[in-house]
This record gives sequence, C-alpha cells and structure tokens, in this order.
Amino acid sequence: MSGEKGKLWGGRFAEGTDALVEAFSASEHYDRRLYAHDIRGSKAHSAMLAKVGVLSADEVEAIHLGLDDIQRDIESGVFPWDPAREDVHMNIEARLTEKVGDAGKKLHTGRSRNDQVATDIRLYLRDQVDALLVSLKSLRAALIDLAEREADTIFPGYTHLQPAQPVTAGHHLLAWEAMLTRDTGRLADLRKRLNLSPLGAAALSGTSYPIDREMTAATLEFEAVIDNSLDAVSDRDFAIEFCSFASILMMHFSRVCEELVMWASPQFGLIALPDRYCTGSSIMPQKKNPDVAELTRGKTGRVYGALTALLTLMKGQPLAYNRDNQEDKEPLFDALDTVSAVLGVMNGMLPAIVFRADACRAAAGKGYPTATELADYLVRKGVPFRDAHEMVGKTVALAVEKDVDLAELSLDEIQSNAPLAEADVFDVLTLEGAVAARDHIGGTAPNQVRAACERARARLD
Repeated sequence: MSGEKGKLWGGRFAEGTDALVEAFSASEHYDRRLYAHDIRGSKAHSAMLAKVGVLSADEVEAIHLGLDDIQRDIESGVFPWDPAREDVHMNIEARLTEKVGDAGKKLHTGRSRNDQVATDIRLYLRDQVDALLVSLKSLRAALIDLAEREADTIFPGYTHLQPAQPVTAGHHLLAWEAMLTRDTGRLADLRKRLNLSPLGAAALSGTSYPIDREMTAATLEFEAVIDNSLDAVSDRDFAIEFCSFASILMMHFSRVCEELVMWASPQFGLIALPDRYCTGSSIMPQKKNPDVAELTRGKTGRVYGALTALLTLMKGQPLAYNRDNQEDKEPLFDALDTVSAVLGVMNGMLPAIVFRADACRAAAGKGYPTATELADYLVRKGVPFRDAHEMVGKTVALAVEKDVDLAELSLDEIQSNAPLAEADVFDVLTLEGAVAARDHIGGTAPNQVRAACERARARLD
C-alpha cells in the first residue's frame, strides 16, 4: 500500500480522507466505462517508456499481460472496483500493481492523471463519434429511399402551420435528410479537433523524462499531439462541442417528431406509425400513442442541459487542470447515451412510416393552396405580380364566400376579378400541376425529388 489508507497519492497526508469526502469525490461508479481506453492508453504509454529506456522489455511485458488480465476481469464482471480508489485510473493502476508488483508502480512515470483522463475521454468519445457517424449515415440512406418512394405523393405544405402550397412527401422527407446532412458535417468536423493527443503533457507543464509524444499519438491513432501542455490537460472544448452538436441534432429530431405526432393524429391522419413504436393507454382502449416521438421531444431538453452544464463548468476555471473537470463526464456520457438511443429508434421508426396518400392529397387541397399558381398564371399573362396578388386574393374571398375550391369556380367568376384569365386557367389549379410546376433544382416536382435523391446518395459516399 502507498500512503495513508492505501491512496496512491497519500504520502503527504497524515490522516485518512473523511468518509463523506471519499463518497463525494469518487467517480469510479460512472467513469469505469473508460476502462478499455484507459488500458489502451497505458499500453501505449508503457511501450513508449520502454523505447526511451525508462522501462525494461520485461517490465513492459508484465504490464501488458497484467492489463490484459484486468480487462478480462472487468468484462467478465469480477473486477473488484473500490470507491476508495476514486476513479477508473487508480482502480486499474492499483490492481495492476497487485498483479505485477513494482512494474505496475513504474507505469505512471512521466504521466499524470490530468493527461491520462484527457486522453481516455478523447479515445472514448472518438469511438462513440465513429459509431454515431455510421448510424447517421444509415438513417440518411433510409430517408432518401423513403423520399424516392414518395416522390409522387401529393402532400400539404405549411407555413405558420397554415395551408400554403402543395408539395410532395418525398420533398418533405428530403428536408429532414438535409438537416441530418448538416449534423453529419458538424460531427465529422468535431472529430478532427477531437483526434489530438494530450498524452505527455503530464500534470500541466510536460515532463523531464525523454518521452516520445509522437509515438504514443501514432500508437493511439491520433492525428497529432496537442502543442501546448497547459491547454492539453485543461481543454474540454471537444466535450462542449459534442454536446453542441448533440443539442442541434436533438432539436432536429424534436422538430421531426413534432410533425410525426401531428401527422399521426386523427385530426391530420396523414401517416400511420408502426405499432411497435407506439403504446396504448391504461384506461382508454382505443388509444395508440406516439410515445417514441414524444419521448424524443422530451429528451431534447436533457441534452440541452448537458451543454449548459459543461459551459457552466468551464466558464470560471483558470488554467490548468481543476478538479471541477471531474464533472465533465456525467453530462457528456448522458448526452452520448441519449443521442445514441434516439438514433437507434429513429433508424427503426422513420423508414417504417406509412403515408396515407389519399388523406395527404385531400389535406393538400385544403386552404386554397393553388392560389399562388393562379397569381403566377396571371403574371405570365402580363399582369404585374402585385396586381395579380390582389386579384387572386379577391378570387379566394369569392371562393370562401361560396364555400368551394378555386377550381370549382366558373370561368366567369374567376374573370370577374381576373379579366385576363382564360379557359386554360384550370390547368394550373390542380394539385399535380402546382407541384409539377416547381421543376427546378430544389423544387418539389417529382422528377426534381428523384434527382435530389441521387445527389443525396452521392453525398453519403
């Protein structure tokens, strides 16, 4: 044992840690998820120490075999986690020393827990980011496929949640995919700044040992080392940046889920959600509740909270490392877990949406959605747009008074407000005609939706 009560840092202390303080400061119950990355970092560090002559080949072999044993014990559930050892790093190091003796005590040469934990978190988060990138790509591909299938489905387009213009369901789905494309770009960009090695910065100023930081960085597949040792141990921008990405992603999912909740309600009736992503009521037998969508909306606030917590955590800290930073892990881990879970259910639920084509078309026809088409028709006849706008407004008022659609007015009734209208005016008052007329890049015409799907697939690669 080292120091007071077996603490690896206890040599300077004359009394043991208060039991309440020990419980207050322990983190092993949540940071133990870093174990594999801690072991990987320790192997890289020890191999480097052997290269520069600090450890012998036999000592490194003993360390690596001991770490392998510890990893097997952790993964089989028999590792003796001890809260008194504070964190995952001290638990593993203490157990290693029990297994291999003095070689285990030498492992921490030229290293501090400050650069060790910074390395572990970056390694762990990098793996999580890579998994999320795969999940995002899968969901985007599924949305593109669904958009292509629904390229001809007439769908209501809204602004202010009021009927605006007809679109296609495929066009709407590609708007969701566009959100996720930006999210993917943010995450990939974050990975570049994340993938830098703090190992070798030690406590804050580097170390007097002849270490090779480039070697450990290469072994751990980091792009490069962090240039400044003070910044290396105190920076948590990568965690904040991840939670910022996660907050934007969850905002996007919350918007999507808000639409799903509306569309699936009997008042809209535009889609059917699969039963496996809904639940019932304990008292009302008829209910089919979109709980997955609702929970996703709710969990968005949880991720926002993680971002706020990390920003607040860092805002008052002087350089370099402070114990405050122990509080970085729980919000980061919770945001990671939440986003991973949401992406998992979205990958299952969104591709399984069934659009009710007849209901969608009926909804798209409500609220005089072809009024803009009539205005554009008049412009093509030579009417200035503002005059055309007024003429169509009066025509809509007439249709409202008669409780009919624009296409149900007679030509004489239309001409009473728009004298230049001719018999071909009814061609532009159909939903299909209005949608097909938006035949340009980014437009909602079915052939443009299909072309957009091809472009979106190319972006996936």
